[in-house]
Amino acid sequence: MYHVAVIGATGAVGQKMLQVLKELDFPVGQLSAYASERSAGKVVSFNGTDVTITALSEDIIHHGIDVALFAAGGAISEQYAPLLAEHGTLVVDNSSAFRMQETIPLVVPEVNPEAVSSTNRLIANPNCSTIQSVVALAPLKHLGFERITYTTYQAVSGSGQKGIEDLARGSRGEEPVNYPHPIHDNILPHIDVFLEDGYTKEEQKMIDETRKIFNQPNLPVSATCVRVPVTNSHSVAINVTFSNETTVEAIRTALADAPGVVLVDDVSRNQYPMPLDASGTDEVYVGRIRQDQTLANTFHLWCVADNIRKGAASNAVQVARHALENGIHS
Repeated sequence: MYHVAVIGATGAVGQKMLQVLKELDFPVGQLSAYASERSAGKVVSFNGTDVTITALSEDIIHHGIDVALFAAGGAISEQYAPLLAEHGTLVVDNSSAFRMQETIPLVVPEVNPEAVSSTNRLIANPNCSTIQSVVALAPLKHLGFERITYTTYQAVSGSGQKGIEDLARGSRGEEPVNYPHPIHDNILPHIDVFLEDGYTKEEQKMIDETRKIFNQPNLPVSATCVRVPVTNSHSVAINVTFSNETTVEAIRTALADAPGVVLVDDVSRNQYPMPLDASGTDEVYVGRIRQDQTLANTFHLWCVADNIRKGAASNAVQVARHALENGIHS
């Protein structure tokens, strides 16, 4: 049993981490919860027990923590994650702070568990949309990826509680606070800040992280990321070109047997993945599989997953379990 800490325990992802630790039967002997000074003294629930929030400080290194799950943003991660890792704690960080650092593994357990070695104390959790996309694509890697294009349809919960509140505000005819335009009855082709080339930071994350996870640094990848008025669960349209010839049926067969994937692809019965199906689960739902009519050996896939669970909290817990089972922390 381990002393587990959740950093950012009052946020949407931190709260979900507490829930998932219990649901996935993670070997928690002691649970500590950390957040900012303004949240210190508040109480969160874990496994039916109230846990008092502790203000995060460098004193955390003296608390005997075996596993730390970070869900508090990049600035906090940059300050405290390496510090804990240096003192022997296994750290899984949900921010983007360390994802593209060459010496830090970026891990989705169903896709690249081999990226974790016995010396890794700090492991990065990928972007939510990247996670579900690579889970859908990994069973097809043997076909050889020549190019990948993503179009995302991302729920407001990806912005945390403030995104959910903006959707509710719009339904009442109020102006948005979080987004630059109303999200109710609207869509925004804008997630994170715009870069000089016209892509957003969110789009660049998907591009860079896909290349790193599949260990193909020169793989042509492109993305368009869109915020939609859905409360929870992201959807991604994937267009992928393979170097080896295949068929729709072969793709379906590969996905049907893949870990972490649920195949939902029977359009004759109007069966395809939807956010309502994925919310509250840890699987990635894949369907609408069809051959592209314009490009050789190119196929379309549609995947949906709970962005707070598999896209963040559950993947982090699964990464920690994999690391512990493979002797990273003893």
